[in-house]
Amino acid sequence: MAPQDFHKQTTQPNLTPTEKPLEPIKIPDYIGPYKIESLLEKGGMSILYLGTHPETKEPTTIKVLSPKYLSNPDIVRRFLNEAEIIAMADHPNIVKLYGHGEWEGGLYIAMEFIQGISLRQHILQTPMSLRRALEMIIDIAYALCHLHTHGVIHRDLKPENILVSDAGILKVIDFGIAQLLTETSEEALKVRQGLIGTPIYMSPEQRDNPESVGYPSDIYSLGIISFELIQGKLSLGQIHLSLLPKGIQKILAKSLQPKPEDRYQDIVDFITDISSYLHSSNLQKEKLAGDYLSEIAENVKEAYKSLLPPPPLWPEVECGILTHKVRNLSGGFYEFFTLADGSFVIINGEAIAEGVKGILYTSVMRGMAKGLQSSKVSTPKSFILDYQQLLIKDSMDSLFAFSCLVLQPSLNQLMYYSCGYGDLLLLKKENESFEVLTPKASPISIEVNHDIHFEKRPWIIGDTLLLFSHTYGLDPPFNQPEFFKEPWWVQPFLDRFHTPMQKQLENAYRRAKTQNLDLWQRQAINLIGIHRLT
Repeated sequence: MAPQDFHKQTTQPNLTPTEKPLEPIKIPDYIGPYKIESLLEKGGMSILYLGTHPETKEPTTIKVLSPKYLSNPDIVRRFLNEAEIIAMADHPNIVKLYGHGEWEGGLYIAMEFIQGISLRQHILQTPMSLRRALEMIIDIAYALCHLHTHGVIHRDLKPENILVSDAGILKVIDFGIAQLLTETSEEALKVRQGLIGTPIYMSPEQRDNPESVGYPSDIYSLGIISFELIQGKLSLGQIHLSLLPKGIQKILAKSLQPKPEDRYQDIVDFITDISSYLHSSNLQKEKLAGDYLSEIAENVKEAYKSLLPPPPLWPEVECGILTHKVRNLSGGFYEFFTLADGSFVIINGEAIAEGVKGILYTSVMRGMAKGLQSSKVSTPKSFILDYQQLLIKDSMDSLFAFSCLVLQPSLNQLMYYSCGYGDLLLLKKENESFEVLTPKASPISIEVNHDIHFEKRPWIIGDTLLLFSHTYGLDPPFNQPEFFKEPWWVQPFLDRFHTPMQKQLENAYRRAKTQNLDLWQRQAINLIGIHRLT
């Protein structure tokens, strides 16, 4: 077995499986009006698919009730109850409903697709400062406030039922056992019987008498989640408030009182107390050990966004950008500009160093590229020569990798040079073929100076380019040219020349993640799409 395949081996190789492998799920073409792209997840009572909204073309999560439960009236009521509750909610921190109904396979709910991870994963993977933890607590509390205002008790609030999007937005999901206070006792009991929550996050009264919970029960669950966010780890049912800053101890102590009448009765009061502490002088005095390092990491991540500008507004082309980040501090840059001869240029690259050092060096690389742009370099080759010399003469202790794509619409030509970084996929509209251009030179250092050789190709109206680069934070777990040739990756771009480039990138990204999740968990990736319009 090759070293790079180690992660694929069975974790207990000496044990023989006794259960039969699960039969593959047949993916339908459509559920209701929604075109299905791929399977997302199979749960205990439902199946999640990734679909496309028929009007907006936005990605959509389609939740389908498993066929074996269609004959169970209580579970069907629970499923319909979830759709009713999501329909009445309209809040930025609550998942949105697009539609629901019947289809040939039973019942479905169509919801907003949220690209991200669960709050549980976020707590386990991402160090957070006290300030950021409090901000996330307030966002969750505002979602609860919206639900409570509409007479809804969530009843299963836990980190698994809160998603953190790639943009850092929190979304409360899963209202399968939520209670509408307009329900009669008999109706509520039918929906809830045997399906009453998650023990670690459940209030005492919910465990003892699940039919009589109120708003303080949700506040209790939020108290547990708040402890975990501030601590930066899961509690596993063990709550020790003495580990927290003193100013927050009394707030969570009130949230976690055993008797509901001793807790906050209104989530608004909880929000007021958390907000007051967040903006008080006590916050600075009571920072946790490691909090300064967490704040530095958060600030560096925020500053790194400046290395990733929006797509340019070039008249002859349509551009889209997709950036996939991982939790380690690493990543490349990209920049767009126009040379004196009218050529459009995309340069992207990375200083091959880990952590903050790599981001700082990468920032210097981008600064050099912008400086050359301002100096009105006349030709692509002179730009690369000057850029290479600047990198070689600098005192930074790093290898430098970059690529340069030059677009020349007036000549119906593109030129590509890669110095150990990135691959270019050229998709030809006229015959639906594609070609992959890979790096010909290795990364440069102060001892190495490469000859400049541009790969030249015809580039006509309708052709699409995909400029793909991964960071050097980890050894690549895939061969990039082979990755490009996978049909589930290339086909969406061949089929959808009339779909906006940004939508094509997002669709391909979601499909790719369902095919190889390990790759996307380990690699930070930048993908730039360019479509020739005129």
